[in-house]
Amino acid sequence: METVNIHAAKTQLSRLVEKAARGEPFVIAKAGKPMVKVVAVDAPEAKPVKRVGFLAGQIKVPDVDVWREMDQEIEKMFYGDDE
Repeated sequence: METVNIHAAKTQLSRLVEKAARGEPFVIAKAGKPMVKVVAVDAPEAKPVKRVGFLAGQIKVPDVDVWREMDQEIEKMFYGDDE
């Protein structure tokens, strides 16, 4: 995507608008900092990026059945240790 300084955009506005209308968006920058993006009116809207999760792939689920172990501990608390 082309980035154009605001001064150059003023002098080349007609050419840049024609490019945007043909489907070639551009960015207008001020002092090198991007300020606005110019796109055609009928350009399709950008779809939001779907995030799987910020910890995706970083958490490992243990193979043991944690809940079953907790059930046994709870039973021992209420009914005592039969051993």
